[in-house]
Amino acid sequence: MINKKFIVENTKTLFYALIIAIIIRSFLVQPFYIPSSSMEPTLLVGDRLFVTKYSYGFSKHSFPFSPPILKKRIFFTEPKRGDVVVFKTPIDNRTDYIKRLIGLPGDKIQFIDENLFLNNSEILKSRISKNDKIYCGSKTIEVFTFEERLPNDKKFKTVYLKNSSFQSTDIFEVPKNHYFFLGDNRDCSKDSRYLSSVGYVHKDNLVGKAQFIFFSSDRSIGSFFAFWKWHKSIRYNRFFKKII
Repeated sequence: MINKKFIVENTKTLFYALIIAIIIRSFLVQPFYIPSSSMEPTLLVGDRLFVTKYSYGFSKHSFPFSPPILKKRIFFTEPKRGDVVVFKTPIDNRTDYIKRLIGLPGDKIQFIDENLFLNNSEILKSRISKNDKIYCGSKTIEVFTFEERLPNDKKFKTVYLKNSSFQSTDIFEVPKNHYFFLGDNRDCSKDSRYLSSVGYVHKDNLVGKAQFIFFSSDRSIGSFFAFWKWHKSIRYNRFFKKII
């Protein structure tokens, strides 16, 4: 005979565990998986990372399924230029993207002859490698690797195609309460340059700040079912790597 008290107590335990998990995910940290190569070399396909939800305050997108319980962001803290940020894409307010914050409200951004300009000043970059190969979707591309430095001295690596790199654009002027994001894999990233699909991101769409990688595996080496290859696919050197 089934013990009714046993069922009730276990149901309560599961309910409390679910509530605690939702609170942690909504207000503290949330794990994310990197499915694309748009942020290489900073983030690789197969990286799993923690994002802090409290870094920029909270909006409806802080919660699972984005329920309309908050009309605007509360406890807002301005993100810093160069932060790696998870946000909901403006096109559907549902899909999570992760990119690097380049433009703050009021900034003017433009590419001129493959060089990035911010408020009419060229972003300094120094080439550190000219023989790298990285992924762009399922393809491998040859790139130049640079170290870029933003006006607030934030430094990070970016890559540009050796041939036919992103050339020149019109001026992007970031509206009030919006932000402009770029992928570190500059020629293989759908980001704020593409106004019809991403464009400028409202502050309410910010989900959180990427902090560190806690696990990483190379899917090109083996699948989940090829368990005998797991030890070869795990990137131990990326465990607990801080995201800069």
